[in-house]
Amino acid sequence: MSIYFTKGKGWRYDFTHQGTRQTKAGFKTKAKARRAEAQRKEVMNQPPSQTPTDMGFLELVNTKLDIVKAYNSDQYYKAYLYMARRWIDRWGKLMCSSIKTEIIEKFLFDRRKKSAFAANKDLRHLRTIFRLGQNRKLIASNPTDGIKFFPLSKKLKYIPPLEDIERIISLAKPDTQDYLWTLRDTMARVGELNRLTWDDVVFEKEKGYVVLYTRKKRGSNLTPRKVQMTSRLYAIMRRRYAVRDENQPWVFCNSYKDPKTGQKVVGPFRYRKTIMKTLCKEAGVKAFSYHCLRHAGASLMDSLNVPIGSIQKILGHEHRTTTEIYLHSISEAEHEAIDLFERATQKSHTKSHTSEERKTALIIPLQKS
Repeated sequence: MSIYFTKGKGWRYDFTHQGTRQTKAGFKTKAKARRAEAQRKEVMNQPPSQTPTDMGFLELVNTKLDIVKAYNSDQYYKAYLYMARRWIDRWGKLMCSSIKTEIIEKFLFDRRKKSAFAANKDLRHLRTIFRLGQNRKLIASNPTDGIKFFPLSKKLKYIPPLEDIERIISLAKPDTQDYLWTLRDTMARVGELNRLTWDDVVFEKEKGYVVLYTRKKRGSNLTPRKVQMTSRLYAIMRRRYAVRDENQPWVFCNSYKDPKTGQKVVGPFRYRKTIMKTLCKEAGVKAFSYHCLRHAGASLMDSLNVPIGSIQKILGHEHRTTTEIYLHSISEAEHEAIDLFERATQKSHTKSHTSEERKTALIIPLQKS
């Protein structure tokens, strides 16, 4: 039996039953947590035929959060927790069986007032939570079944011109310049670059490569891929390696104050979304995000007729269809197709115009008698 206190969350019980973790927090006293644990164990130890297929929504969400924390990045977990708080505010005191389809739909209609994308995101994750309960035979039904996703108005993603990218990088501080050039030349995801260590940087004659790790793969495993360094990136890495702090493994790290302890901590870069917004404003260019650098790089390679398979490997995509989303350039084949279309329509127009002129010439005006 494990009963312990968590700051900000109260007392929690935590035990494993048949390989599945059973935990719940929020109890004001240790005695209440112990009684709740005993009740939960009594339910879990009932014969399968007598086990009630229902549980508290808060408990089901906490189970899902434990899984997300174990298998995904900290950034993904924080985003999931942010959504979960919104659901718990509405249904945290209800049993899952009390949450009907019409309740979910009403919530989604409210979310749609913000955007259809936001509503669809909530629906997608709520569906996985209830499916988790079904798969573990903790609940009998999924109230999201039969609810359709809202239609989206998709738009072309803005791809910044090369000169705009170079301008905002030139205005950044030296350390941030190195960071942005590395993003630019590897087309890495921010999370991949933030976890980059010196063990992942391989210096070979003149160039070398970096090893990037991503969780965007089946099973949430960290999967490595090699990306060759450009000459510029090679020089940046050589310079940073020469002046590195040997006590820190990360290529890009900074110091900050831990909000819980107040102590100074040195760690890897975190996602800093205000930097790009500030730099774009200073440069007087249309705002774009870190992720746009991936799209810009992929589109540039596509316009240079780089095979899509090579682009896919560099970007670290598992499926070719994902890579195709990143390609915003008009290919040479499309240019040729439109040129052929234009020549054909011009030829047809010229032929039609000549025919009309001939018909007009054959008309003999009537002479008055």
